[in-house]
Amino acid sequence: MDTTPETISDTAFTSLIRLRMGAHDAHYAGHLVDGARMLQLFGDVATELLIRSDGDEGLFVAYESVAFLAPVRAGDYIEAEGRIVAMGKTSRKMVFEARKVISAADVPGQPSACNVLPEPVVVCRASGTCVVPAACQRKPDPAN
Repeated sequence: MDTTPETISDTAFTSLIRLRMGAHDAHYAGHLVDGARMLQLFGDVATELLIRSDGDEGLFVAYESVAFLAPVRAGDYIEAEGRIVAMGKTSRKMVFEARKVISAADVPGQPSACNVLPEPVVVCRASGTCVVPAACQRKPDPAN
């Protein structure tokens, strides 16, 4: 399955979250963040997508593909975005992309220095399938 996100924002069912990786996210030497943290973000994006499409959190069933493309470190700001690319009776196929938009800077004597990146750096791409049981599906109320 192609997970190229060139049209990631071309549907009504998209989700984008942005957050900073903190020291508690660092798992390895050099303040490196575990790749599983990106999958956790994709899970949060998938949950929002299911709520928007079906009014229910549903269940994440499987990842079909995952590619870790660049390192993430404590202090980096990550955008995680996803969209629904196919809808079956109960299944929802999704693609995800995580991008680094701000990176921690290694400036001697300035441990809090950061750089806004001129272009986002794609750090992870994935595709997966979620399920919303038919009995749980409902049209979300746009008034709420």
